[in-house]
Amino acid sequence: MAAPHPDQRTLHAGPGVRLDTQVIVVGAGPVGLLLAGELALRGIRVTLIERRHGPATASRASTLHARTMEVLDSRGLLADLGRPPCEARGHFGGIPLDLTLPGPYPGQWKVAQTKTEAVLEEWALGLGADLRCGHTLHAVADRTTHVEAAATSRHGTPLTLRADYLVACDGQDSTVRTLTRAAFPGTPPARELLRADVDGLDIPGRRFQRLPAGFAVAARNPAGITRVMVHAFGAPLRTGAGEPSYDEVAAAWKQVTGEDITGGTPLWVNRFDDENRILARYRHGRILFAGDAAHRQLPIGGQALNLGLQDAYNLGWKLAATLERTAPAGLLDSYDSERTAVGAAVLGNIAAQALLLLGGPEVEPLRTVLAELIAHDSVRTHLAAMISGLDIRYDVGGPQHPLRGMRLPHTVLRTGAARCTTADLLRSGRGLLLALDGPPPRLHPAYADRIDTLTAQAEPGNPLQAGTVLVRPDGYVAWAGAPGGDGLAEAVQRWFGSP
Repeated sequence: MAAPHPDQRTLHAGPGVRLDTQVIVVGAGPVGLLLAGELALRGIRVTLIERRHGPATASRASTLHARTMEVLDSRGLLADLGRPPCEARGHFGGIPLDLTLPGPYPGQWKVAQTKTEAVLEEWALGLGADLRCGHTLHAVADRTTHVEAAATSRHGTPLTLRADYLVACDGQDSTVRTLTRAAFPGTPPARELLRADVDGLDIPGRRFQRLPAGFAVAARNPAGITRVMVHAFGAPLRTGAGEPSYDEVAAAWKQVTGEDITGGTPLWVNRFDDENRILARYRHGRILFAGDAAHRQLPIGGQALNLGLQDAYNLGWKLAATLERTAPAGLLDSYDSERTAVGAAVLGNIAAQALLLLGGPEVEPLRTVLAELIAHDSVRTHLAAMISGLDIRYDVGGPQHPLRGMRLPHTVLRTGAARCTTADLLRSGRGLLLALDGPPPRLHPAYADRIDTLTAQAEPGNPLQAGTVLVRPDGYVAWAGAPGGDGLAEAVQRWFGSP
């Protein structure tokens, strides 16, 4: 392992608070909170370090896709979201796209990020996670056998932490990524969007409307707040200029649409661009990255938040098993290999969408052709699955099977007189061995605290009707076949370790 960069060598040694934990999570946004909850669910001691003094008030990401809804269902969190509105219609680069696919949560669900964070925070803290708000991280060091970090509270009190691992969930301008100088290749920004949430506006709704001078979006939520987004073709890029003023947003809106929105009351404004980067590696020894700390992309179609939450869901059980000393060799490295591949694929489709969305008149022929292709259902379902996260297939090894490496399909089951779903069976955070046509194969007793076993019958019309499946704690099928089929024992050891 490479020696730490000199900036990492010296941590604050003066008086202050010292804390030993198992995992430090830097950043208490949705990704950090989901990861903390996943770890605490398995009994891991986890401490979150957050720069903000309290909960976020600006709701940036507001879309949860089908796969993320399944993830939240598997942890019993959907009821806490209330009854969010669902839209079947999404888009690809601003071209309308029906996101309806088989599954319990088709389409896109509109949940304010503040609500998502509140639900995840209550869940994580209820499981025992420790949240330290108002702390700014300024040093981190991988000591080979452990990791150390240093932060300062808003009152100037030093906090020194020691843990087995540290996970950076601190966003696109990640402090951890800067401190570790992690390689972050990709393409620099070329275009930017201005965005604002505004009260007191009475303007027509616009859904990715392309006009001669640019494109504009205006959508009013049930509370009467209008979100506007605008891009003026040929506008200069002002990366590094900080957040725009509302006057700047209003001027761009006037230029593109001809409408005057200066009479509205801005609640939040920001700018974002089409920079597209992904870490070369998500794991750097005992320091790992998830969410926007690992990848930076145009936040288009709600994919960024969903990608990050699914990073955390993939990592949580693997890191917990590593700390429990039940993980097989290479399990933690599989987080890096699986999620960098998914991240690269998502950033690829986002780059294509950015060109379609922000390109000038020169992209109109391409948009016309793509709109014609989307009318074919095979193209529509392919793009919808890609955006929704339902197309992910991990390389889990073992015999070929249609379910191998795919997410476990949502299925309604009966066990005697009881009725449940496959999502209900994942709430323990353990693996699952589910048999649908006879008793499940017997596992070594040592796996009892790692894998739940169950015999059930699927109700008619469900995608699972027969066979046996071994499911990872993140809901992906590690093995499938007939009871006693080839490869089950190898799959159990590959993903859950030796007995």
